[in-house]
Parts: sequence; structure tokens; C-alpha cells
Amino acid sequence: MAEAAAQARTGPGAVAWEAVIGIEVHAQLRTASKMFCPCPADLRDAGPNSHTCPVCLGMPGTLPVINRRAVELVLATGLAIEAEMAAVTRWDRKNYFYPDLPKGYQISQYDLPLAVRGRLTFDTNDGPFTVRIRRAHLEEDTARLQHTTDEVGRRISLVDFNRSGLPLMEIVTEPDIRTAEQARRYAEELRLLLRTIGASDAEMENGQMRVEANVSIRPAGSDGFGVRTEVKNMNSFRAVERAIGHEIERQAAVLDAGGTLVQETRGWDDARNETYVMRSKEDSEDYRYFPEPDLPPLRTDPAWLEAIRSGLPELPSARRARYVAALGLTSYDAGVIVAEPAAGALFEDALSAAAALLAERRPAPKALANWVTGEYLRIAKQRGDGVHASGGELVRLVSMVGEGRLSGTNAKEVFARHVETGQQVEGIVSGMGLTQISDTASLTAAIDEVIAGNPAAVADYRAGKEQAIRFLVGQVMKATRGQANAAVAQRLVRERLEEGA
Repeated sequence: MAEAAAQARTGPGAVAWEAVIGIEVHAQLRTASKMFCPCPADLRDAGPNSHTCPVCLGMPGTLPVINRRAVELVLATGLAIEAEMAAVTRWDRKNYFYPDLPKGYQISQYDLPLAVRGRLTFDTNDGPFTVRIRRAHLEEDTARLQHTTDEVGRRISLVDFNRSGLPLMEIVTEPDIRTAEQARRYAEELRLLLRTIGASDAEMENGQMRVEANVSIRPAGSDGFGVRTEVKNMNSFRAVERAIGHEIERQAAVLDAGGTLVQETRGWDDARNETYVMRSKEDSEDYRYFPEPDLPPLRTDPAWLEAIRSGLPELPSARRARYVAALGLTSYDAGVIVAEPAAGALFEDALSAAAALLAERRPAPKALANWVTGEYLRIAKQRGDGVHASGGELVRLVSMVGEGRLSGTNAKEVFARHVETGQQVEGIVSGMGLTQISDTASLTAAIDEVIAGNPAAVADYRAGKEQAIRFLVGQVMKATRGQANAAVAQRLVRERLEEGA
């Protein structure tokens, strides 16, 4: 990895560098309307500038009204990251002039955010890692600039104000992260948390979650901070890791060559695999923050907070721990299931269905997990759209395999048919004639025909070539259209060959 190389530079005159990384995430909140006006927040299929009003266009004389649901979602996030919740918070004006900001300022929170001093723990290649979260606050989003060319090839910029005023949560970490891999894992875990509690859809490809990194390096073992660079335009988790890794290498190369770093904002070019200069980096004093005069301070009533806390679902870290401790799943299986909401829903549905069965007929959680992490996610990835399966039908399928009524190979075909059509497993098995044959009487005739029709393989077996058994069993499976119980067929083929020896 790039960060490992930067940290491990050795040689005459070389310095071993350590990265210091802080992450800022902006997440659009899942609300029906915008932050300070009643315009719809759902912009899917919306024409440019169609979801606007005088408030979100920044017209003179308009007044903002706070979106209560947006506040609740930030409070829920604060509780989920174990943050301290503010008893009183305030709104501030963040002043800067740019075409995507119609008022010339953004309503945000500066001195008194809704949540402070939280944390998030997640797994990395080196084990569990905890990042301290400095703050989570609420603000309004900007408009969206689209850079293009006109009919004669001139470069132009268009402004779509639909996004202007959408409720936006900013979550800022302490500079605790040391590697690009840790940064990616943090972003992945945060998105999973936001989606689990319903705070945001957090789809990076649609701009609903935007990750920015402040990256600096220092001599390994030192306590100071180097000159930081803000890295933007990372539109995927892969891009987060690659961009930060590249920036660590770039900064180390500049310092190794005797150069000087400057504080700046750099964009990430995914195609060229490098960062590029966008502008000099601003500090907080450049924004001339002052209290928003059109909005009163916001008080968070303890009873309100408790109601939000009681409405939180089981969080990803708690669910993973339960799957490992109570159900005996591996950490890997638990992580895969929890990371995919649809997979987690199917697994929980299957567990509920299995709980209604007698203990001796109940499939093991590990067996159900194998189908969810294997066939279900394979089909979901292949189809690329919403894939539905019934937990109860998955339990029936796994039970049929365990009882010897359905072969593993045919079970995969049955499951795929169930996912595609929604049919019940028993009906699919019956309609396709896939019930597994396990009784001796039903298999004997097929085995005798296979032995009689393959004298060379029989001779090989009797000459000590054990692999001939596998060939003969394969022929039995072919003759029975895959319905023969492979284990029973192998035992019977061996017995028949020994009888005739």
C-alpha cells in the first residue's frame, strides 16, 4: 500500500514518514422536504431548478424555518456514535461567495454543534480500530454546478438550484487515522451506520455522501502536525483509499526532495490516479462566522432525546457481535451479512422462521448464513437490482438438503428459481422433479446399468484406481438427472463392485 511505503522509507538521509488523516463526511439526510423550506427533497427525475422557492433561492426578505425531522436524524446519529448531545445549539452564517451559494452565506453550525466527542469502531486488516469523532452538525447544502460546453464548443457552467437547501449533516473526525485503508474502512462503516438508522441513503455515486480527507505527514514518532492538504472529489470507497494513499506518497516525495508543502485543496482524478490543485485552503476565520439572526437557539429536550434513542434499531457493531457470540458465525460471515441490508433482512427473516421449528429440524444458523453470503449475494450481484427471497423458503430449502431430500447442486437451481419467480420451494422441487433419491431400491437399477455400461471403469477400480469410483458415481448422477444422493450412490456403487469382485 502507498501509506506503508511512505511510513517505511529508509536509506541515507531518508525520513520515515507517518500520515495524519482526518475525515469530513457530508451526508444528505433522508427527509421529505428541504432544511429551511417546504420544497421536496427527493430530486430523482427532477428537471433542473424545478424544486426551488424564494427561500432556497436566497431571495431578499425570506425567512428560514427549521426542519424538525432533519434535527432528529442528526441527534439519532449522535446517539449512535456515542456522542455527547448539546443541551442548546445555535445556527451560524458561514460566509463565502461562489455561484452555488445563492445567499452568499450558508446556514450552518460552528461554535455549538448538535453532537460532540463521539466515536466509531470498525475492523481493519490489523484488527479493530476506533476513530474519535469531533462533531456532527447540521447545515444546508449548496446548489450544483455542471461544467460543460455549448453548441460551438465554449466552456460554460450551469447552476442547478434543486440541491440548494437540502438538509446536510457534516461529521468530522479527530486526526486519528494513520493509513488509507483505515480511512476507507471508516467511511464504509459510517455509511452502513447512517443507512441502518435511516439517517441517509448515503449513495456516494449520487452525491448523497461526500468524503473529504485532510492529509498531512510528519516524521514517524513525532507529535507535531505537518502542512495539511484537503482532498476532494472522491466518489467511491476505492477512490478514498487510492486518493489518500497517493497524497501521502506525493507529500513524502516533495519533502524527501527538499521541497515545501503548502496548505491547499486538491481534487482526485480517478482516471489519472493522482491529485491536482484546486485552490488554496481556507481557514475558519476566512468564513467570517457569526450567529444566524433569523433562527433562534435550539434546545434539545431530554425526553425528546430519549424517544429518539429508544427508536434506534440494532446497530451494525452490535449485530455483528451477536452473530458471532450467540450464533457461532465467523467474523467474516457476520461482516458480510451486516454490510448488505438486504442480506441482513433475509438472514433475520430466516432465523425467525427457523425458530418456529422443532430443535431437531431447525437448520443451523451457519448453514443459513452460507446460503445468504453465497448464493443470495451471488444472484444479487449478478442481477444488479432488487432481489427478494423469503426467509421461510430458505429454511425449507436448507432443511431439504440437510434431510437428504434435495442435492446441493439442485438446491442452487431451486433457490435461483425461487428468487426469480417467488414460487415456494416445495412447488419448484415437485414441478421440476428434483426430489433427491436416497433409498437403495430406487438407486440399484440405475447403478447396475452404469456398472454394466462402463466395463473399463469397473476394471480400473478393481485394478486399484480409486478415481474410477468418482467417474461411476458421476454417471449415476447423470442417469438420475442429479437426483441421486451422491453419498448413498457412492456407497452402493462400491458395494456392488465388491460383490462382483
